Amino acid sequence: MIRLSSHGAAKQVTGSCHLIETDRARVLVDCGLFQGGRELAEENAEDFGFDPRQIDVLLLTHAHLDHCGRIPLLVKRGFRGRIIATAPTRELARLVLADAAGLQEEEARRDARHAKRHGDAQEPQPLYTLADAFHAMDFFDGVAGYGQAMQVADGVRATFMNAGHILGSASIFLELEDHGVTRSVYFSGDIGNPGRPLLDDPQAPPAPPDYVVMETTYGDRDHRPWDESIDELIDAVSETHARGGNVVIPTFALERAQEVLYGLSEGIARRRLPAHMVVFLDSPMAISATEVFTRYPEAMRAGFPARLHDVSPFDLPGLRMTRDASESVAINTIRGGAVIMAGSGMATGGRVRHHLRHNLWGAANSVVFVGYAAQGTLARLIIDGARSVRLFDEQIQVRARIHTINGFSAHAGQGELLAWLGRCGKPDRVFLVHGDFERGMRVFGEQLQSRQQPWQIPGAGEPILLR
Repeated sequence: MIRLSSHGAAKQVTGSCHLIETDRARVLVDCGLFQGGRELAEENAEDFGFDPRQIDVLLLTHAHLDHCGRIPLLVKRGFRGRIIATAPTRELARLVLADAAGLQEEEARRDARHAKRHGDAQEPQPLYTLADAFHAMDFFDGVAGYGQAMQVADGVRATFMNAGHILGSASIFLELEDHGVTRSVYFSGDIGNPGRPLLDDPQAPPAPPDYVVMETTYGDRDHRPWDESIDELIDAVSETHARGGNVVIPTFALERAQEVLYGLSEGIARRRLPAHMVVFLDSPMAISATEVFTRYPEAMRAGFPARLHDVSPFDLPGLRMTRDASESVAINTIRGGAVIMAGSGMATGGRVRHHLRHNLWGAANSVVFVGYAAQGTLARLIIDGARSVRLFDEQIQVRARIHTINGFSAHAGQGELLAWLGRCGKPDRVFLVHGDFERGMRVFGEQLQSRQQPWQIPGAGEPILLR
């Protein structure tokens, strides 16, 4: 008996975590963090919906926090199996998990100070610590190469295919055998936006799968074309500098930071931005991730690695990489002419919140959002038109110009999702996950309905027999 259940990203966008069970093996695909408001932070601490001690292997599609962020908690609660990922994912996951642990420890200390002031005797604890994150890395065992089938558990073979989402990202084709019954399932992971300069387009599965578990982050709409998005970024920076302001770009450290640097380098190459424009990459994780990029040229689109040896878009003339906290603080003394890239992309934590505190109120400044912002995040509040936001116990007026450029998204839009699914043959059923329930999932489901493709939106923890 082969069963599928989703314990994250079921009727919601974040927290991807899917379990395949046979009578011989239990395989987990991803173990991500729920991201958004305080209620999701509480959801992260709840039971997984399965016993971590019973999981034989965890297959990781990529290193984004909403796909890998609960791995230390999984280990903390008893997981002792193997974790398999591509080589770049393994390196990037180390950065992401260490950063997440540091932020959680910082938040726990801040909450503890608040609790002490209000006489609360219960001291807040982080979901996991830096030590927990490093311990979890010990369970990474085995490196997956694209297109290479490997036996990962009794009766289970996995083939990682390039998902084109971030460096090292994969869709995973599982071949399952149980008491003479064979089934195949293709887990999309996050599907990349094709035609990007850094990475190859998403790959089709090695064979038509019986079932597909598919993300629907942008199941309701398409993205603006890449070239138009580059132009919009350049215009936003140029116009802000003409007003004498700063540009703050909340930036995801993986892929988005590197693509924004590429876009700024294009602006300089076209002589629409000054060659020595001051750009701060104020994110230790993004700096380290950029270094990982340079170590894996084979994982990039053909032709792009040659640029790294010519005029690298990761090495702008005015680029300043700030790892030290004191250097980050000093940036806030600059009153105009700077581009400040800092994490996190949804402004839920990290250094960007300090930069927003010092720049949101200035009418000459701009804030440019270049990625998805989940409901309940500070980024979403600003994008939705909040006139003021609370930062560090202070109410900050929003007077800066707000730009949203969705063409930088690392996710495929509706048209690309349908094209990707078209390369999977005619599955018996498509399970829609990782999307807004009403917009991403239901709207995309209607598209499948019109194509006579059977589909289903699994509930959290709902067991589904793959007959």
